[in-house]
Amino acid sequence: MEALVLVGHGSRLPYSKELLEKLAEKIKEKEVFEIVEIGLMEFNEPTIPQAVKKAIERGAKKIIVVPVFLAHGVHTLRDIPHMLGLEERVKIDGHHHHDHEHEHIEIPEGVEIIYREPIGADERLIDIILDRAFGK
Repeated sequence: MEALVLVGHGSRLPYSKELLEKLAEKIKEKEVFEIVEIGLMEFNEPTIPQAVKKAIERGAKKIIVVPVFLAHGVHTLRDIPHMLGLEERVKIDGHHHHDHEHEHIEIPEGVEIIYREPIGADERLIDIILDRAFGK
């Protein structure tokens, strides 16, 4: 069974988590994935490890993790892979950063984690940006 886990940054304000929850609901409505969870990097729950654990508890054997970030940064290249228990650690500016540690999850045997790229400069964003520019 496949699961989709949307990953966001989290915030002391409610908007980041609310946005991720709305996106997850819209994806669930499309019935592409049997399991859709959200995980937040900091300030909110569920955390990323909590979201992955929940997907595993619900029977997921393949978990696709999509960072809902526009661009790569320290979080997408280092912190989130660490939380997912992925061995690859990306060096930033030639060295590892240790500004704050995050919990990580041990992935059980038989469960595959696929970590995808952030959103990036996707053409589909242009219309949204132009809508915002014109107050829509």
